[in-house]
Amino acid sequence: MPATASTRKPRTTLRRSVVAAAALPLLIGALASCGYGSEAKKDEPKAADAADSGKKLSASEVRIGYFPNLTHATALVGLQEGLIEKELNGTKIKPQSFNAGPSEIEALNGGSLDIGFIGPSPSINAYVKSKGSNLRIISGSASGGVKLVVNPDKIKTLDDLKGKKIATPQKGNTQDVAFLNWIAEKGWKVDPESGKGDVSVVRTDNKVTPDAFKQGSIDGAWVPEPTASKLVSDGGSVLLDETALWPDKKFVITNIIVSQKFLKEHPDVVEAVLRGTVKTNDWIHANQDKAKASANAKLEADSGKALDAKIIDPAWPSIAITDDPLASTLKTQSEWAVKAKLIEQPELAGIYDLTLLNKVLKAAGKPEVSDAGLGAK
Repeated sequence: MPATASTRKPRTTLRRSVVAAAALPLLIGALASCGYGSEAKKDEPKAADAADSGKKLSASEVRIGYFPNLTHATALVGLQEGLIEKELNGTKIKPQSFNAGPSEIEALNGGSLDIGFIGPSPSINAYVKSKGSNLRIISGSASGGVKLVVNPDKIKTLDDLKGKKIATPQKGNTQDVAFLNWIAEKGWKVDPESGKGDVSVVRTDNKVTPDAFKQGSIDGAWVPEPTASKLVSDGGSVLLDETALWPDKKFVITNIIVSQKFLKEHPDVVEAVLRGTVKTNDWIHANQDKAKASANAKLEADSGKALDAKIIDPAWPSIAITDDPLASTLKTQSEWAVKAKLIEQPELAGIYDLTLLNKVLKAAGKPEVSDAGLGAK
């Protein structure tokens, strides 16, 4: 399913006054852990007048975190186009860009972040370690966008991976867990801590993976976009798209989480942010090329580095933007992490609170989404 093809048909189109950015740049998404994320450059809100009208909300600002990855397109486009801030009636957004799930969770736990876009594995780990006290998943954001890219001179079939060096972004991250599970299903053995075994799993920062691939120190990588398309542009070949391994070809790659403290104290702000993300997703679905350009413009504003069309053009359609958190697939990913002995059996009851999202969806005439029995009571 392409990034621009909704899992539910959009019902509204935003006003034409929303301006799509003209630049097409991008920083290759990185997942290296490096402490707190730096505050992103604050875009001049395109909808400031609308934001300042209407009833004021209960918080003067909301701090929102995201990664510089195409799999975080809802955040990129929503911030770039002012579509989230438009719903906040004067509450200002303080955006923060992170390079890894652990650093975003650290900021959330430390009280310097309120809402974040993040992958399922960091969400699970943080929820379990806090004994269910630090966060809730309040919405989905993206599905798919993960590929196994290999050196075609060394690897021609999936069986050829045995004995080769394959990179993942980080031990225990979402792609690492998926790859370890795939290896186990092949009947091969790999030590999950060291990555050594029938396949050498090399945990490599996404921002250096392309160089490692070109230098031949790795033979391939199981990575998200746009890193996967960058490897293809450097001579790699897509051997497997992870969507092929999932029922209906859907699996969560990006959630929206919130601090439980912020959710309790400022539910009106959280609801407004979710109205903004739902409307952003509608706009992405209805404005395919503009949305792709807008995501790149935001990434350029954050990084100053452009991504060639030969990378973004194949990367963008492999990501499905969705409000649905695809909760059943998060449960499956947690089972894979347990099987790989990266975590103990988690207690995930209460990790979701989709009350406000379903309220927003209902008001927009959209069907409600499921928490797969893992909702807060």
